Amino acid sequence: MWTLSTLGYAACVTTSAYHHGNLRAALVETGTAMARESGPDGVALREVARRVGVSHNAAYRHFADREALLGAIGAVGMDLLTDTMQRRLAEVPDGLEPVARTQQRLRAVGRAYVEFAVAEPGLFRTVFMGQADAAGFETVDETEEDSGPYQLLNQVLDELVEVGYLSPDRRPQADVVCWSGVHGVAVLHLDGPLRLAPPEEREATMLRFFDIVERGLGGGAG
Repeated sequence: MWTLSTLGYAACVTTSAYHHGNLRAALVETGTAMARESGPDGVALREVARRVGVSHNAAYRHFADREALLGAIGAVGMDLLTDTMQRRLAEVPDGLEPVARTQQRLRAVGRAYVEFAVAEPGLFRTVFMGQADAAGFETVDETEEDSGPYQLLNQVLDELVEVGYLSPDRRPQADVVCWSGVHGVAVLHLDGPLRLAPPEEREATMLRFFDIVERGLGGGAG
């Protein structure tokens, strides 16, 4: 199982001194550090401003309210989640048979999602505290070469159609089904009855989940 250092999280966000002309970035940086420690409930705009060393009025020039700041912090979390997914995808071997490789890519996306939730619970909770639109889970724009988490999931599902495993008539809403399932696995291990499960049990749960999802997706394939 990956650690924070191997995922590269530890160096991503650290509180630093505010430099003139970069106040917004300093507020987001400090707020992100607070969210990582205590989740969204631990972030207050006035306290963020105090830690940065500016008045709360100065902070309000960049963020209208706490929700706006949480949205910006959520965007940071989404970027880190995207990085985790891309690392996992890069580990899938190129030489596999097309269907097997695409199945492994789907598993990589799901595994990264759960790993991020467990490794960064504060940021994960912040991203999903009513901040979906601000954090990047908007409807996919097919005209863009986006690589956000939701876009990566859709790309892999489209690949399953291309290799003949997922039939086109079963593709609509498959992204919502997969996303709902992997989010449930993540929350069960983060805040639910599986939160004390050891890593090997979490691994077994994910493998079983992936098996069920793959059978469901392939059920209508020709």
